[in-house]
Amino acid sequence: MQITSKLSSSQTTIFTEMSALATQHNALNLGQGFPDYDPPSALLDLVKDAIDNHKHQYAPMAGVLALREIIAQKVLHAYGQYVNPSTEITITAGATQAIFTAITAFIHADDEVIIFEPAYDCYRPAIQLAGGKSVVYTMEAPDFEINWALLAAMISPKTKMIIINTPHNPTGTILKSDDLLQLSRIVKDTNIIILSDEVYEHLVYDGQSHESVLKYPELYQRSIAIFSFGKTYHCTGWKVGYCIGPEYLMNEIRKVHQWNVFSVNSFVQHALAAFMTDATQYLSLNQFYLQKRDFFLDILQSTRFRPLKSVGTFFQLCDYSDISDIDDVAFAKEMTVKHGVACIPISVFYTDHRQDKLIRFCFAKTDGLLNAAGEKLKLI
Repeated sequence: MQITSKLSSSQTTIFTEMSALATQHNALNLGQGFPDYDPPSALLDLVKDAIDNHKHQYAPMAGVLALREIIAQKVLHAYGQYVNPSTEITITAGATQAIFTAITAFIHADDEVIIFEPAYDCYRPAIQLAGGKSVVYTMEAPDFEINWALLAAMISPKTKMIIINTPHNPTGTILKSDDLLQLSRIVKDTNIIILSDEVYEHLVYDGQSHESVLKYPELYQRSIAIFSFGKTYHCTGWKVGYCIGPEYLMNEIRKVHQWNVFSVNSFVQHALAAFMTDATQYLSLNQFYLQKRDFFLDILQSTRFRPLKSVGTFFQLCDYSDISDIDDVAFAKEMTVKHGVACIPISVFYTDHRQDKLIRFCFAKTDGLLNAAGEKLKLI
């Protein structure tokens, strides 16, 4: 039987490939972005309590109301924006499902979606599956800054959506207030939707602040903002996130959401609602990861890698051009097989696979693992 694939590539993701390679060669995995430590013990106790209290059946389609209410309180405190928990927040099966659902809800055949590369790898396939076209703005190392005048020139009558990501994976950069203000001016009086991937909202360092679309009235009225409990509470495998947007956009999100997952597991939602009544964990998260970033940067000083200092996320880019002139995919595989440390090549986040001799490490690891990896990196 013959079939026609809806995706142009049959390859597995680079994360799957590099993690499998790390397992095969017993390498230390600083590639895929997940912590190697548990969520807070108090949260784990609350999950057990929810299970013991029989929270086993379907949650409401939009999510457990108590969780949506505590999220609304957090958003008001953090960003000064009131969001209606009943109509403007939806709990999703992780951030990736939220992104896919938003793209599916709004992108029609031949619509154009502007993305910024290097781009997280789930954007392009979702756009393609929706029948849309990715229009690429290429950010360049080492600063990965956006020239908003050039961005404005890329907008066409077919532009339906712009996807932003701050703090940015894989570069570790952030958008600042002036960036959001310029974006706001560009899209004013248009029908362009902003999809804002903000899963690392609490991981911002060096006195900088996270600039959410929720803080900007013009942007909020045309935006869907995406968040992740997995990144905030060290539980990526639970696959629980949420999206926020004005009611007229959220109505369309929920039309799709109800048919692709309907609702998210109930007991974790109840546990998260109870845990978030104390904001201490997420408010101290930037300090927790700042220590890890600085610890890893100190390690890198004794190597030939040149770090591009991360100001957000739990990723650190490194320039390896003083070590090798081979392409980054080959270098990442050599690192894993020969030197015992797995990483992610940056070219895979570009459509044209441009070569800047950059790799990405994840420092969301125990100090012991980072130390062990450092000893190996010093020998390269």
